[in-house]
Amino acid sequence: MSGFCSLVIPFELSFFFFPFSSLYTLQISYERSEGHLCLPVRYTHSFPEALQKFYRGEFRWLWRQRIRLYLEGTGINPVPVDLHEQQLSLNQHSRAFNIERVHDERPEASGPQLLPVRALNEVFIGESLSSRMSYSWAVAVDNLRRSIPTLKGLASYYEISVDDGPWEKQKSSGLNLCTGTGSKAWSFNINRVATQAVEDVLNIAKRQGNLSLPLNRELVEKVTNEYNESLLYSPEEPKILFSIREPIANRVFSSSRQRCFTSKVCVRSRCWDACMVVDGGTSFEFNDGAIASMMINKEDELRTVLLEQ
Repeated sequence: MSGFCSLVIPFELSFFFFPFSSLYTLQISYERSEGHLCLPVRYTHSFPEALQKFYRGEFRWLWRQRIRLYLEGTGINPVPVDLHEQQLSLNQHSRAFNIERVHDERPEASGPQLLPVRALNEVFIGESLSSRMSYSWAVAVDNLRRSIPTLKGLASYYEISVDDGPWEKQKSSGLNLCTGTGSKAWSFNINRVATQAVEDVLNIAKRQGNLSLPLNRELVEKVTNEYNESLLYSPEEPKILFSIREPIANRVFSSSRQRCFTSKVCVRSRCWDACMVVDGGTSFEFNDGAIASMMINKEDELRTVLLEQ
């Protein structure tokens, strides 16, 4: 499509299907979505004005970085399942992968394969029960897992290497890797802290350090806001923020860095029924033996319009 037009106007989602075009996005369900990728809400009701501003050049370009993904290893299946088109149960989701594998007559490859999608927001890796869910569904899953004994031990087992460093064994409820665009979404809610937690930590620091620090609500909120704001970064910055969700730490599994900015992340799966989900809509099978490499490449930048109020 990008070879035949200079401007694409998608409605809300499916941004990773346009690899090179300039995007001018419109939010049509602003009551249900923040719409951080879209125009300010008021232009939803006055779209002709937005088009006029675009025609007059009253905007600036924003180059949004995206995550490039490679998949390699034993038994990999590079054929994705579209979660937007298939509302599947957990068992149906697993069967969908098996059906795709039967119809795919290509031999299983062990070398790195560049996947046909780019992550504009995030990549989430984990066992299927967690990886197929957005943040709101993940909260429900957490409650479900606590209430059903057979699900309490369900965790994602994998090895991770950051910036070509040593491999580290980890167990958690999943791994989230986001861009600056996605730092306002699920990643933010995984890492943000509440004022109550900050107040407790400051009180401990005050006691342990014999500090005469005046601890009031204004200070607690200021510290909380500064920390939470540090989790956000510009969509144009060429880096990935990875976050370990609910890490398990013991003598076998470690989590030296639960959150870190990086340029490259490699994950080797040790899971038995896991997925790698791109922007909450495209799912790849990611079971034992599969290795995913994720990085930022300038060739994948998405040029979008930034139109002020």
